[in-house]
Amino acid sequence: MLKLEHVKKTYGDTTILKDINLEIKKGEIVSILGPSGSGKTTLLNLILGLTDIDSGKIIYDGEDITHIPMEERGFNIVFQDYALFPHLNAYKNITYGLRNKPNISTKEEVEELIELLGLKDHLHKRIDQLSGGQKQRVAFARTMVMKPKILLLDEPLSALDGVIKESIKERIKTIAKEYNLTTIIVTHDPEEALTLSDKVLIVNGGSISQYGTPHEIMNAPSNSFVQEFILRQLEIKRNNILTLFHKEGAIKESYTSTNEKAWQVG
Repeated sequence: MLKLEHVKKTYGDTTILKDINLEIKKGEIVSILGPSGSGKTTLLNLILGLTDIDSGKIIYDGEDITHIPMEERGFNIVFQDYALFPHLNAYKNITYGLRNKPNISTKEEVEELIELLGLKDHLHKRIDQLSGGQKQRVAFARTMVMKPKILLLDEPLSALDGVIKESIKERIKTIAKEYNLTTIIVTHDPEEALTLSDKVLIVNGGSISQYGTPHEIMNAPSNSFVQEFILRQLEIKRNNILTLFHKEGAIKESYTSTNEKAWQVG
């Protein structure tokens, strides 16, 4: 279990995070959701150890890791731009971390992960030959072979579209389930957070607005910010989609009717 107790972070006179209290159970997928400048990326960096906290505690499995360096925490991150090595092919990117720690994953475990992520046919391709979804999966694999205690993802779906995005969402769920891996995701997209996660942490102005399951957030928003920022966005998206389908249906109906009349005349 990961716990944050009364965590605070400031930069100069600006408070970025204030009195953050949070518990994440092992194996849960948790999305940190909020607008730009809300503190969500800073929170991810604090957990990773990339940024020091000003006060409070970070506890993992009962151990206070607040002052433990990033490289000793055993948490790994997949960055938004994937940070792959362009001079190495996909397989060498995946196994790069094993150069210094070859005993972390066996060859069989690496192959199993490659199979799980559907990368078997792409291992010898250069990075510039891979699609966005394939690059994302290579970045996942490179992180997973190091067997992280917690997997951190920074806007993992922001550069992906449509079917590819849905495929990657399913891969993330599969990885978390197969490895019982605690997964923490930063996103600005309510739909992404609510359809991918076991729980969603909504932050605004450096504070927690709500922390709960997607069902709880959808059916019992804790305040006006959650109602407007989260649910209103989803409502607008739903209405836009329904409008498109309604127009599509009307066009098809009109086209069918015109063809029937033409057939009758003919």
